[in-house]
Amino acid sequence: MIKNNPFDSALSQLKIAASKIDLDPNFLKILSEPERIIELKIPFKKDDGKFELVSGYRVQHNNLLGPYKGGLRYSKGVDDNEVKALAFWMMIKNAVVDLPFGGGKGGLQIDPKTLSQNELERLTREFAKKLSFNIGPKIDVPAPDMNTNPQIMDWFENEYAKVTGDKSKAVVTGKSLQNGGSEGRTEATGLGGFFVLEEFLKKMNMQKPLTVAVQGFGNVGSNFALQLWKNGYKIVAVSDLAGGIYNSSGEGFNVPLVKECKEQKGLFANCYCIGTVCDLADKKKGNITNEQLLELPVDILIPAATESVITKDNADKIQAKVVFEMANGPTTPEADEILNKKAVIVVPDVLANSGGVTVSYFEWLQNMNNQHWDLEKVNSSLKEKITKAFLDIWDIHVSQKVDLRTAAFILALKRLQQKNF
Repeated sequence: MIKNNPFDSALSQLKIAASKIDLDPNFLKILSEPERIIELKIPFKKDDGKFELVSGYRVQHNNLLGPYKGGLRYSKGVDDNEVKALAFWMMIKNAVVDLPFGGGKGGLQIDPKTLSQNELERLTREFAKKLSFNIGPKIDVPAPDMNTNPQIMDWFENEYAKVTGDKSKAVVTGKSLQNGGSEGRTEATGLGGFFVLEEFLKKMNMQKPLTVAVQGFGNVGSNFALQLWKNGYKIVAVSDLAGGIYNSSGEGFNVPLVKECKEQKGLFANCYCIGTVCDLADKKKGNITNEQLLELPVDILIPAATESVITKDNADKIQAKVVFEMANGPTTPEADEILNKKAVIVVPDVLANSGGVTVSYFEWLQNMNNQHWDLEKVNSSLKEKITKAFLDIWDIHVSQKVDLRTAAFILALKRLQQKNF
């Protein structure tokens, strides 16, 4: 199977929205290409003394609204097309939530699980050293993403300060609390998604209990599942790269217990947790593949793993009423078209998972002004900002009779165009 090019998908989404508002063709050209692509070969020393070369990327798509902003991911799947697409979506996402940031993204083509802690630190510091003169609090502000965390951001910030002499903590966000990080940052993407989903359900008059399947159980998927479980949703399926579990009775899993069990045992197959008891999934016929999870008869499907998992090949088999995108770019344009015809509503990634970058903005703001907000202020500010973005998008969706993704892009493009003239 030919891998879908996520940057092609991003440009298709752009062109659809641009056609609805007669976007200036010259401005469309500007938005269709990144302003800068940085490709690196990063040498780092392994614990055995040997050197390895790792491919690294930073794409700075557009800074009309402010400094480039977007995460750094460490994954074998990182390549130039993936990072270009993610940087483009960050530009749209920041405009959707009305943040003073442009779009950027970066990463290293490596599986961090194959590295020791010392190797991971050496590699991160080399990456920071190579990028240090292309980033900064008013230039480009990286953050955590797939397989990166506050510790990695702390190393990055520390190395940047060593190389440049600039000790501003605002050079990266997603840092540890003791190093200038923000309260609520770890849970922000999941909590922001929850706020959007609750507003969406009000508009749709959908009542709980609702059944939910979550593909992807990393930081975003697990925190979002936990938030939904706490608020009366029935999480009947969850998965990670190795597969997952499904409770066909509709009873729903005990998400905190599943999370705790998986952290201890490593596999969902060992963590079929209902009530206060965990069992083996094969005893319950509860093992499931990622492909099967996408096609379950649930109310809400939440792709929270990687891009391009819902395609023209499986979109017609989606049985969920709502696809709520917590991953970046999980649905291809061809799949979007099929889902729209089936009356499956897609709540787009550029809105649904924007809680993370919103709280990253709050962290940057706190660092720039030498402040520290309490958790209540962070979460209330997140709710206010993300709810307003949803309502703005909903108004466009209703008034222009377009799907929610196109409505979100229209909102973003209008804000970008205002800055361009």
